Amino acid sequence: MRETEQLRVFHTGDHVCGYFPERIARDLVIDPRDPRLAQAYPVALGWGFRRSGGIVYRPHCHGCRACVAVRIPVAGFRPDRGQRRCLARNADVIARVLPAERRDEHIALYQRYLRARHPGGGMDDHGSAEFDQFLVGSWSDGRFLELREAENHRLLAVAVTDLVPDALSAVYTFYDPDESARGLGTLAILRQLEWAARDARSHLYLGYWIAGHDKMDYKRRFAPLEGFDGRQWKRLEFDNGPVVEVGSER
Repeated sequence: MRETEQLRVFHTGDHVCGYFPERIARDLVIDPRDPRLAQAYPVALGWGFRRSGGIVYRPHCHGCRACVAVRIPVAGFRPDRGQRRCLARNADVIARVLPAERRDEHIALYQRYLRARHPGGGMDDHGSAEFDQFLVGSWSDGRFLELREAENHRLLAVAVTDLVPDALSAVYTFYDPDESARGLGTLAILRQLEWAARDARSHLYLGYWIAGHDKMDYKRRFAPLEGFDGRQWKRLEFDNGPVVEVGSER
């Protein structure tokens, strides 16, 4: 399409892999200064790219293709038994969609989550500026999907979600680290799928999946799941091994 013709794409320098610290990684990044970035973003999602703040990137590591962009075809999804249990366990939780605007309780929950789930991960000192830069961005059409207890309206989780013409993209989810029994990461994806179905959107993009990586393993439970092989999207098939539930990684 014309809006995305002659977009400049850069290689980043080498950096430590966020998933395998012993490996060196690098990314492809669409020129963040290009004024057409918002128009290019839906197409870039279809090419296996991802948004982080104002950056649209795709892993492009020498000798490694472990990161697979994945998405769920919304019309074909049916919750499995474990996901139905998660919905039943959280029958007291209400969801609402809000503009992607930081509030004090959002950043307080985000900071608690980072301290509990990612200590020493380089994000421990994130404040308001970092929150806005990482989760809100300057050009994306984003929303915050809030999950709250119905009775006391206590905030349990926020799923940062981008809207594109025919899909939703799950950018990042943070939640109350003291409520791990609820399975809030799983619940957030289930509520995003319900939202996508209400809006008649075709896909929910889930970022990257890595075979055998415990922080990515939960994504294969959301069947059918499609993966991008560099040229096209194909349905992924998995064995029936145990699934580790972790709901925050990108």
